[in-house]
Formats: sequence, C-alpha cells, structure tokens
Amino acid sequence: VTITTRLLVSHLSGIRHYEKDIAKVKEEKEKANRGLKLTKSHQDKEEKEKEGKGIEKTDCVKQKKERDGETKSRNSKPGRKDKEFEQEEYYLKEKFESVIESLKIFKNDPLFFKPGDQFLYSTYGFTLLSAVVERASGQKFTDYMLKMFRDLDMLSTVLDDNEAMIYNRARCYVYNKKGRLVNAPYVDNSYKWAGGGFLSSVGDLLKFGNALLYSYQAGQFKNRNGKLLPGYLKPGTVAMMWTPVPKTEVSWDRDGKYAMAWAVVEKNQQYGCCRQQRHYASHTGGAVGASSVLLILPEELDPEALGTWPVAPPRGVIVTIICNMQSVSLNSTALKIAREFDKEKRAQ
Repeated sequence: VTITTRLLVSHLSGIRHYEKDIAKVKEEKEKANRGLKLTKSHQDKEEKEKEGKGIEKTDCVKQKKERDGETKSRNSKPGRKDKEFEQEEYYLKEKFESVIESLKIFKNDPLFFKPGDQFLYSTYGFTLLSAVVERASGQKFTDYMLKMFRDLDMLSTVLDDNEAMIYNRARCYVYNKKGRLVNAPYVDNSYKWAGGGFLSSVGDLLKFGNALLYSYQAGQFKNRNGKLLPGYLKPGTVAMMWTPVPKTEVSWDRDGKYAMAWAVVEKNQQYGCCRQQRHYASHTGGAVGASSVLLILPEELDPEALGTWPVAPPRGVIVTIICNMQSVSLNSTALKIAREFDKEKRAQ
C-alpha cells in the first residue's frame, strides 16, 4: 500500500491510535454510528412535531431539553474521552531522543484498514508525519518547529520537556475514582511531539490563529501601495487545509468534517429564518491532565468593502481555551463565545 502525507494529515492512513485491538475499534465505531442514527431519527421526529405544533411550543420544549441536557451533563459519568485515557500508551515514561526513534512504538503493527478507505484519528499518524518533516527539512523536527514558533512570535510555546525549567508551567490535574481532583501522573511526551508534545499559552494560540486567518483572507484584499504584507502561508494553502476531506468525521461537532489537521464546519442554511451553519475551523486537544481548543470563525466579508483601507485582515473571531484538567469538552463552549462576539460585531 501507499501512505501519503495527505492521508496522514487527514487521519485516513490506517495507522492505529492508542488502541491496539482492531475489534474494539470497530465496536466503538459501530456504537457511534448507531448513536448517530438514533440522533438523526430523533431530530426528524422533532421537525415533524414543529410543523404540527407551531414555533412557540417548540421553543419551550427546546429550552426544557437544553436545561435537561445541562443537568444530565453535570451528573453524567465519564464518557468516551475518559475511556480513551485508559490506554497504557498515554502514560509512557520513556524518553525518545528523536522522532525517528519513536516510530518503533507502532512501526511493526498492522494497518487497521487500507489507506484512504476509512477515517481513524491517529496520534501516531502525526508522529510519522513529523519524521517526514524531519527528513524533508534536513533538521530535527523539534528545531524546525521552534523556529516556526519564533517566526510566528509564539515565544511561550515550547516542548513539554520534563527536564527543562519552564517559567509559569502549569500543574495538571485529573479526577480520581472517588471524584476528587488529584495531580496528574508523570508522563514523557517525547514519543509524540507532533500529536501532543508542546506547551503553549492562550496568547500564543491567539497569535497562531490570527496568522492563519490573516493568511486565509490576505488574497481577498486589494494591496494598497504595498501596505498589506503577505501572510505566513499562501491563501490557497490555508483554504486547502480548511477544505473538508471525504470519508472523514469529527467527534466534537457532528456538523463538521475533518480537513488537513483541522475540523471544519462549512457554511450551510437549508431553510429561511432557520438554523444556520457558519463556516469555522477548530481543533481540540486532550492530554494527561489538560484540555484545550482553538477555534477560528472567519468574518463573512463584504466584497465591496474589501478594497477600502484601513479595513484589513484578519477579520473574524478567534477563541482559545486551555485548562489544566483532563477530559474537558471545550469546542461547544468556544463556539458559543465566538458567536456572541460575532453577533456583537455585526450589531455595531
């Protein structure tokens, strides 16, 4: 078989994640698909009820449902995210001197499916991707990334190296079996720098988001007398990165598809004065004792205003949240915040 970098970056390579048992992975996928079908049938039923009962009553039902959902969420037991953290490889303590060396963890394991056939989120796919970057650039992957972070002015973004003295490094926490907060166990993330081995700050992630949004929009603005600098990436590159890839899926937003290292929801509205989907790109992060999200909601630009200086990119809302606690779902919260700020901007 042939595995391309595009397959790696969209999690279509067939390389395993932390779970080694393909039967368990298939079982989880079937459960998720059944749950999705049930949700879809429930939504269809609600649509029929809405047509028969009118909007006011539906709104009341919706509000009650949201309240019930919030209560259920607060009282529910740990779900799929916590189960994933039961995998032994999350807690590796071995220090790897290079990304090439860390390939030994999975390089002799069979592929779970033919590359390109199915989606399976794989941290190890990104470990292999980092090895490709290392060989293609002719320098250590970590050196290559730290130079890039410097170019982006992300000076607080560093390797999560246990030995290094890192100013303001946060402590991480998990809930124990009794539901009490305790210190997260010691791990060494040198086996997965690309998939979860960097420390950052909210400020740095905002810079990263702005650099991407600027690059995405720069080609749409008229460059008045050379005042508009080029983006860090070409507009077409970011557009390609944010284009949904067939056969992919996103666990944290059912409206989304996976693109190239980003989850993307496309703009969509089927009926007037009804539910709208705004175009946005996001990614969540989960580590031992920590959770994060970076969400980019580009502004819907008016073509007539694009050449009017000083209107310039980046235009939109960027939300990032980092918390030092494990298994916290943050994407929906980030999206609500982004929509509120976007609503406020449009009201002005």
